[in-house]
Amino acid sequence: MITITEADVQRLLPMPEAIRLVEDAWRGLAAGTAMHQPRRRLVLPTGAVLHQLAGAYGKYFGTKIYSTHVKHGAHFTVLLYDAETAAPVAQIEANHLGQIRTGAASGVATKYLAREDSAVLAVIGSGFQAQTQVEAVRAVRNIREVRVWSRKEANRLAFANAVGAVATATAEEAIRGADIIVTATFAKDPVLAADWVAAGAHINAAGSNNPQRREIPAELVERADLIAVDALDQAKIESGDLLLAWSAEDWNSPRLCEMKDVVSGTRGRTSPQAVTLFKSNGLGLQDVAVAGYIFERMK
Repeated sequence: MITITEADVQRLLPMPEAIRLVEDAWRGLAAGTAMHQPRRRLVLPTGAVLHQLAGAYGKYFGTKIYSTHVKHGAHFTVLLYDAETAAPVAQIEANHLGQIRTGAASGVATKYLAREDSAVLAVIGSGFQAQTQVEAVRAVRNIREVRVWSRKEANRLAFANAVGAVATATAEEAIRGADIIVTATFAKDPVLAADWVAAGAHINAAGSNNPQRREIPAELVERADLIAVDALDQAKIESGDLLLAWSAEDWNSPRLCEMKDVVSGTRGRTSPQAVTLFKSNGLGLQDVAVAGYIFERMK
């Protein structure tokens, strides 16, 4: 078994390949040739949490395991195994792997759900995940303007400088008139208002995977013409954006689908004026897909 470092991941996993792999992984779910297991958490009295999510894709299966503590940070590892023999093949440092893969998932959703003429991107949040969100959206749409807002002025100015964006004074200023909106925050409560969102916009809600936290207000969930999730079984556990807005019956809404349905062509945007929402939580399957690619390139 080899060890693959963060530097290896950054060198070997370009965003276009990550987008292709995540798209193919969803296509595998649709075809029944890929597998995923929803995230599970072990919560300690100290505030430390152990998270685990698994998947199988192509020649490999594996799991991402990571520990978090609100005061001390997070530590990510992917363990990769050979699907034929069950032999362990790689242990991968996965902070950047997860960052790139999360961006790639939004890239796939944007590719299929955002209008082809989308040109203005608004980003709410300027932390670790936000930069690859911009990179992924730029990979699939011809973006002429990026606007960013986050709570701390210094952070949003630094982020704007790093990605070639405009830092706005308010979240509303960033979002009004935007074709594509990304939320990538640690917020507990919504970071935008539904009436700021233009007709025809696409939203990637990528920040929360906690059932008690949300970035998107209930009014926007109600307004969306199409809502896509990574996988329903995982969304029902941890998509606070939906869980805090919906009753049990709403999970049967015809507006709701999985991304495997989107990439396989059975669901999608229905009109230029439709508002589409991708609620991203992330799947272990996606981690395994990109990890297998990195391992092959290391070989």
